Amino acid sequence: MVNQTRYNVSENKKKLPMADIEFVENPEPRCACVLLVDTSSSMYDNIGQLNEGIKELKKQLEEDDLASKRVEIAVVTFDTYVNIISDFTTVDNFEPTELETGGVTSMTEAINIASDLIAERKNVYKKNGVAYYRPWMFLITDGEPTDEEGYALEDSDSRFKSAVKTLHNGVNGKQFTFFAVGVDYANMDTLSKLSPKFPPKKLRENKWSEMFEWLSSSLVSLSSSSLDTERIKLRSTNSWDYVEI
Repeated sequence: MVNQTRYNVSENKKKLPMADIEFVENPEPRCACVLLVDTSSSMYDNIGQLNEGIKELKKQLEEDDLASKRVEIAVVTFDTYVNIISDFTTVDNFEPTELETGGVTSMTEAINIASDLIAERKNVYKKNGVAYYRPWMFLITDGEPTDEEGYALEDSDSRFKSAVKTLHNGVNGKQFTFFAVGVDYANMDTLSKLSPKFPPKKLRENKWSEMFEWLSSSLVSLSSSSLDTERIKLRSTNSWDYVEI
């Protein structure tokens, strides 16, 4: 059951800590999306288009009055390290950071951290009586999970098993929705094992703008739908993907 309690601005603003004032000033339901982005060395040729795509995502979401108030974006990158580049914030306050590449592909750790970030944000919503849609986790990678030396993880590796468990429990338990997009030489078989519901998509060459436009329109549709909607009808991915959803 979604908590739809609303704060009265005049009565509650002085009572809340600074961190919670955002929900008093904007009590709209929240639609959270964490971008889980591969910034390992092999993403070097794609990082420019990726950065431009994230900027375009912000611009398109801001153009929709409702989405600009409801959609929250977080950015988590993974290479040798996992970095929370931007915690959840509405798109009007979201400032894209120029991402850089380097290192290996710590994807499994990033998945677990992104899941924790979603859970923490949902707790903040509940604490402040703010309704929310089922969050999204949107993964973009050109490879597969590796260890510290850059070697691909086996399916039997405990780190890979942990990421699979996190995603399957999260999606099947309706805690969040997960999408994976493979770029260039991404291991689509591995991404399929990580994707419990939606098959991973394969980005066609130089179709970054079209992919982010699809993501933007999907979040706009979700943020304007009924809170109890189980699933919105997603647009075709034919403009950027090799295989349609």
